[in-house]
Amino acid sequence: MNELIPSTARLADELRELEFSPPVAYVYRTLDYTWEAHRMYLERFGKGKKRVVFLGMNPGPFGMAQTGVPFGEVAAVRDWMGIEAPVGKPAREHPKRPIEGFQCQRSEVSGRRLWGLFAERFGTADAFFKDHFVLNYCPLVWMSETGANLTPDKLSVAEMAPVEAACQKHLSEVISLLKPSWLIGVGGFAEERLRRAAESCGSKASIGRVLHPSPASPAANRGWAEAAGRQLAALGVWE
Repeated sequence: MNELIPSTARLADELRELEFSPPVAYVYRTLDYTWEAHRMYLERFGKGKKRVVFLGMNPGPFGMAQTGVPFGEVAAVRDWMGIEAPVGKPAREHPKRPIEGFQCQRSEVSGRRLWGLFAERFGTADAFFKDHFVLNYCPLVWMSETGANLTPDKLSVAEMAPVEAACQKHLSEVISLLKPSWLIGVGGFAEERLRRAAESCGSKASIGRVLHPSPASPAANRGWAEAAGRQLAALGVWE
């Protein structure tokens, strides 16, 4: 049995009842309403040991929030990975941030860049996932009244404490299951969480990071794929 599936289901259970105060007005619990697509991702690509595990932070509004796959740009998930499934709705939906699932016409730039690099280097999804895996630290999306995305650092420490506890436990479980040689944070936040999880589960994996592909990063907009490829080669992850 693929142990990632029950581990991820436990994470969803632990996060489901948590409440958040302003500035949070909307919470999208992506594992709940995209579960079928996310389970397909785990089932198809999360089996066995992996040499490299990449970690992102939390879902983007036009990526995992729509498809259930980390950095889940619709075209990459549907056309490259061959995953498509019915997607439900969050409990409360912001009118400016509708969940349209695989019908979403907006592109997740971070996901287009990340999966584009992997597709260019490895060709097929099966070739990439043979010894790589990608996951997000936290499956929740937080938004303000206006629909603006709120990153975890914008939330109160007290309200984030049970989120962090559940996510760190799950991340440690994933590392123990996949037994990677490399843990790569997509950005500094993810790298720091990987260091904590590796220490807690006794992993001896080497840890590093790549530049985050977000369009909010000026450096990422100056050729992210080339920069990330150089970083991975310098670390020794890729030749």
